[in-house]
Amino acid sequence: QVELVESGGGLVQSGGSLRLSCAASGSIFGFNVMGWYRQAPGKERELVASISSSGSTSYGDSVKGRFTISSDNAKNTVYLQMNSLKPEDTAVYYCNWKIYKTLGTYNNYWGQGTQVTVSS
Repeated sequence: QVELVESGGGLVQSGGSLRLSCAASGSIFGFNVMGWYRQAPGKERELVASISSSGSTSYGDSVKGRFTISSDNAKNTVYLQMNSLKPEDTAVYYCNWKIYKTLGTYNNYWGQGTQVTVSS
């Protein structure tokens, strides 16, 4: 079992920055893919960014060039640096951690979510 604890959300003005952190504890091993998703009111949850334990990253089109995902594998922590925030970035942000058992199968874990609100 894996527990994810998120921190760093809050209220920020448009153009500002925030840094989210997600610390994982428990049985973490092998190949992992860590990601940040977000869900705004009335919308579906969407992938913001992901990073693998080998360092490969991927970003949603709406955040490319503004957000940066990184990880500290020794600390089992993933970060999301969010710059040039816009009101449309307002959402609950969720940390996701996939621990692969075999190719194509994995255990999937979610954090409790942290609110990010960007005022105009």
